[in-house]
Amino acid sequence: MFGICNLGIVPIRSEASDKSEMVSQLLFGEAFKIIESSPKWTKIVSAFDAYEGWIDSKQFQKITENQYHVLEKSEFILNGELIDFISYDTNQLMPIPLGSTLNFLDINEINTSNYQFDGQKECGIKSKDNILKTAFLYLNAPYLWGGKSPFGIDCSGFTQMVYKLNGYKLSRDASQQAVQGEALSFIEESEPGDLAFFDNDEGNIIHVGIMMENNYIIHASGKVRIDRIDHLGIYNVDTGRHTHKLRVIKKVI
Repeated sequence: MFGICNLGIVPIRSEASDKSEMVSQLLFGEAFKIIESSPKWTKIVSAFDAYEGWIDSKQFQKITENQYHVLEKSEFILNGELIDFISYDTNQLMPIPLGSTLNFLDINEINTSNYQFDGQKECGIKSKDNILKTAFLYLNAPYLWGGKSPFGIDCSGFTQMVYKLNGYKLSRDASQQAVQGEALSFIEESEPGDLAFFDNDEGNIIHVGIMMENNYIIHASGKVRIDRIDHLGIYNVDTGRHTHKLRVIKKVI
């Protein structure tokens, strides 16, 4: 069985409970495979990043296997505004966040509610120069564990969505993203748009951000913010101390 998110934002939880930890989110238009289902909870695997978790069974629309594969092969078309609106049925409006997927709107057998979108669309692969321009759209978005939108986002959700809006695929978690791309030896080798990864005392990757020029980094920590970075890690300009220990910088694009 297969489904598609037909709401603006839907939480993906680690267990089948409203009290369970939110590990990620589905944004409008994201498709998924259904692994297990009950009247209240459905276990899914996201089509974009193969992320597993549980969603409320009332918060999606079922689609056929054929429709799922049609979506898989179609080019990503995404909402390019911080927030925009989908109109549907009898002129009802639904807000959708930046990065929502709009591919299925042109497929009549999936678009059964006659969703229509007239806003700014992003599609295709963009140059690396555009990465920071997209990242700045999320500035001051509050940190939210498992979040993927300008209304709440975590560090790896931030990097994943910025890359996705530019036509590139990153895995969901920082530790998964850290195995992608080519490692650089020094900060001085990095370019704006490269990814910097940070570890804890046990050596586990726990944080990621996007490199800027002149040893600055944009990342989600408390909020999406800009800080200094050196060979030790991230230097928080507000607190005057290092907050994250640098492990590696990787060139993905």
